[in-house]
Amino acid sequence: MTPNEDEQFPPPLAAAMAVRLGCIGEDGVDFEPFEAFLTADETTDWLRSWTGNRELTGDGFRVFGQDGTGGSAAFWLIRPGQALIEQPVVFLGSEGETGVVARHLGAFLWLLADGFGPWEAATSYDPGPDWVARPNHELTSIAERFAPDHRAPAAVVIEQATREFPGFDDYMMALCR
Repeated sequence: MTPNEDEQFPPPLAAAMAVRLGCIGEDGVDFEPFEAFLTADETTDWLRSWTGNRELTGDGFRVFGQDGTGGSAAFWLIRPGQALIEQPVVFLGSEGETGVVARHLGAFLWLLADGFGPWEAATSYDPGPDWVARPNHELTSIAERFAPDHRAPAAVVIEQATREFPGFDDYMMALCR
């Protein structure tokens, strides 16, 4: 796969993001999807801004949404030769929060269906005292359609992603200047 080859979302992500756009402000999940991936130049600008490292390019990420503070959700292109939908989904918060929130798109669909966004998954240790996950029936239908073999509750999705990629925070911090 060539990084940033296409700005259009794969069909499963497009379907889920269309539902998410309709939920903004209604379900307590702080996640605002974009209508398409950031361009290669926008992704490079974003990564350089996040890390303070002007030498980086954004070729290792495909950014597809943000939280209310500007933290970003993206595919992390860490699996050489694998399709975009097989790459892990990560969150890079505006205050330095990092996390691999799902091992691949199928798991991410189930995370969304269970009422979590990328920020909630990355900060699941403390998303706030008043926050309660609200599963979404439309997103569950999308996950059932596109990822029936990956069904899992959000806690399992997060735990599997964290276990598979325990060094993500160290990796990102090493890029920072």
